Formats: sequence, structure tokens, C-alpha cells
Amino acid sequence: MAKILIVDDSNLSRRSLHRILGPEGHQIIEAVDGLSALEEYFLDKPDLVLLDLMMGGMDGFAVLDKLLEMNPQVRILVLTADIQTSTREIVIASGASAYLNKPFTRDKILLAVNQILQEVVHEPDRTPE
Repeated sequence: MAKILIVDDSNLSRRSLHRILGPEGHQIIEAVDGLSALEEYFLDKPDLVLLDLMMGGMDGFAVLDKLLEMNPQVRILVLTADIQTSTREIVIASGASAYLNKPFTRDKILLAVNQILQEVVHEPDRTPE
């Protein structure tokens, strides 16, 4: 299965996501803030990042931008309590793969994660010949 980085300053959110994704066979890595998220991404090269937007210090918008600088093909699922349509539009326009509002359900998380991971699997090889 996939290696997934969960970035959220809420211990409850991280635990909930771990309980949903762990039994599906995914390897879970956690980060409690933006700076540790960038470090974990650099060290572990996860297949997918689940990213909260509202965190102390470096917020999710800044993390999103930095991750895309590090790897333009990074797959990011943004999870946030911010329900504004403009936030969704900004996040998707910035390069996130998908966006879900909190509170999330098990089914919505699994559907979004599986769709994003299938895109990675079915994406054509971009390696130059």
C-alpha cells in the first residue's frame, strides 16, 4: 500500500486518520506542524500528504507551496474546517490534488485517498526517453 504523511496540529485528527488508514495497509507518518511536515516529506518521500490548513507557525497554505516547490508532482489532500468556497478554489488552484472539509467521515477519506493514489498509479511515466 501507500506511505501517507498526515500533517495536522490536532492529535485527535491525526489519530482519527491513522485509525482509518492504518487498517487499510497504509504506512502512516505524522507531523504536528508545517516545519516537521517538510522535514518528514524530504526524508520519507510519502506517496500522499494529508494536510490541515490551520496550524500554528507555518500554516497549511505555506506548506502546500513549499511541498510543490520540492516536488511539483506531490499528491496533497487538504483537510480543513474552513468551509469557504474561495479557500477550496485557492487550494486547488495552488496545486492540491483534492480538498475535504472537516469533520470528515471514514468513507469520504478512503474514497479521496484511493482516487488520488489511483491517479498516481495510472499516471503516465514522465521520465524522458
